[in-house]
Order: sequence, then structure tokens, then C-alpha cells
Amino acid sequence: MAQRLFALTSAAAIGASLIAIPAACAQDIKLPASMTLTAYDTGSAGFNIAVTVGKMMKDKYGSDVRVLPAGNDVARLAPLRAGRAVASAMGSGSFFAQEGVFEFGAKEWGPQPVQLLLGAIDCFGATLGVAADTGVKELKDLRGKRVGFVVGSPALNQNALAILAYAGLTKADVKPVEFASYGAMWKGMVNNDVDAAFATTITGPAREVETSPRGIIWPPMPHEDKAAWERVKKVGAFFTPHVATCGVGITADKPIQSATYPYPVFVTYATQTADTIYAMTKAMVVNYDSYKDGAPGARGLAVDRQTMKWVVPFHPGAVKALKEAGNWTDADQAHNDALFKRQELLMAAWADYRKTNPAGDDAAVLKGWMEARKVALAKANMPNGFED
Repeated sequence: MAQRLFALTSAAAIGASLIAIPAACAQDIKLPASMTLTAYDTGSAGFNIAVTVGKMMKDKYGSDVRVLPAGNDVARLAPLRAGRAVASAMGSGSFFAQEGVFEFGAKEWGPQPVQLLLGAIDCFGATLGVAADTGVKELKDLRGKRVGFVVGSPALNQNALAILAYAGLTKADVKPVEFASYGAMWKGMVNNDVDAAFATTITGPAREVETSPRGIIWPPMPHEDKAAWERVKKVGAFFTPHVATCGVGITADKPIQSATYPYPVFVTYATQTADTIYAMTKAMVVNYDSYKDGAPGARGLAVDRQTMKWVVPFHPGAVKALKEAGNWTDADQAHNDALFKRQELLMAAWADYRKTNPAGDDAAVLKGWMEARKVALAKANMPNGFED
């Protein structure tokens, strides 16, 4: 079964299946005969959830789903943009792609028309873990402490800055310590090279810190502090308040008020047909019970757990499925329409910027674009989200 699920298919066969070859279906759901998805690296939560969803589609509808692991957000989206994959299991990188920031501010990219199918919200939080031996109890206590950052990982770094913003802190208020990778950063926690690092509360490295002499805590982020949450969203608009009930040192009996964002989020491109995305989303909704226990975090894809007013719009095909599930309101539609307008504005601003033939290396091009982007958003009275 596993070999068939991941059997290699040619680009031509994949393209043909996406266009016109429906598999045997039930409940009027017609999936392509074969599909390619992309996801985070093999073994990651995003990859495992994509695999269990793909298995459901194979078992229920005969659709062969191939899941391609990719090490970064650009690599995950490139097959979608080229039409070689239909969807990707991503994280906050989907927002960065829409906004045209970080790697997506390069000449060959710019703002991308990414759109949602479903996103997973599970029991864990996504925040800064802090070594207990520091004496830190609240996020404000991190002033002057060593906070980890990962070279070449804007998502992790932006996440850390957003959590610091809850306490009114910036990178200048802490002692940044740079690491080559996520794993090295968390190893640095064990080795007393750093005091705090971003992660989900269920990450394996956090368990290692907990069992080390240092120990670990997750400083709370009380939801009633509206001003603090406004600061978080200014830096990381994709975060939402969340009560974490699982993770290292966290149980349903000992929850913490924390932060999270949908992970993974299944995203596609605006160019995918409404029929295909409707079928995929509908299959995930009506067959939830058959895959919810297939991988840790998959339960978060339940239709009643969706973050309806997130930062990336739902694809029209997904909207149809959500409406049929009774999980779509007029307010959701208004929010979605506003996000489509934002995407259109950003893509138009990028096109205008490219017409100026920006010179210089990637850093210079990105700098010029971020200024043009800032002006365009301000003119439309839309939030920037990436102020210096």
C-alpha cells in the first residue's frame, strides 16, 4: 500500500490527472486519479499528516497521492506554481509567500496567490520555551536574556519576535544567539548556550531540555491582555490566542494560555479549479474520522476547529465545501473577500515595482520592494505586518 501511495508518476501523467481523470468516487466527490502534494521534511508533522490524508484519498476514492518532502517554503511552493503539484502542507511560510517577503521578495517570486483548503489547530501551543533555571516566569523577564535565532529561517525568527512583542520586547531588548539550524538551537538550550527558543510545545527537543538539569517552562500569554495581543499580531499576524492542553509539562489539567497558528495548512494556488479543490476539501471534511488518528496533529483538521478569519483566504472550492458543512458565515465571506483584495493589491504593487527594473543583488531588490510594498499598503489603508 505504501509503495503504491508514493509510486512515482511522470509529470505528464500528473498533469493529465489534474485536468480530467476522475477516480471512482463516493458522495459525489470526484478526485483526480493521481495527485502530488508537497510538505515539510520526511517525519515532520506536516509530512505525516499529508501522508495520512493521502492514504484516506487512496482508500476512499482510489486517488494515488504522492507526497514530496521539501526543506524550505520556496521548494514546497515551486511545484505548485509550475502546476506539478496541486497542494502543499505548509505553515506560516504560506503567509510570507502571499506577502512577498523574505525569500519571496526575490526577483523570481514576489507575492503569490496562495489559498487555503483546511488548516490544523490541535492541542499544542507555538511559543517560546524558556530554560527554567533562568528564573524567568513571564515573557517580560526575557529582557537581557539570550534568545535563539536560526540563520536563514525567517519563519522561526519572525515567530520568536512575535512572541517577544507580547511583552513589548524587540530583538534589541534581548541577546540574540544565532544557530545554524533548529536542532542546533535546541541543543544550545541543553548546553546552556541560549535561554529561550521558539517551538511547538510538543517538539521532541523540548522534552530533552525538560529532562536536562535546566528544565523548561512556557511563559503564559494571557488572552485578556488585548494590547499585548495587538503587538503580537503586528509582528506575526498569523498567530492566534490558544489554550495549550498538551506538550512538555502541559496537560488538560494544567493548560496554559498561549499562542498558535494553523499547522499544517493545506494551501493551493488560485489557478487550481474550484472542482478539484472542492473535492479535496470535501473529502477531508466527510472522511475526518477515517484519518484523524493517523498522525499526531491530524485531529486539528476538524471542520469545527478551523480558524475562519486567518491571514490567507480560502479557495472558492474550499468555501463551497465549508458552506455545505455549515461552517461559513457572512462575516467569514467578508473577511475572505478582503484577503483577496489584499492579494490583488500586493501582486499589482509587485508588477509595478518590477517595471522599474530594480538593479542590484537580491538584498537590494528586496529592500526596494519592501519600501514599495509599504507605500502600496499604506495607500490602501492595509496593515504592513513587517515593519522594521
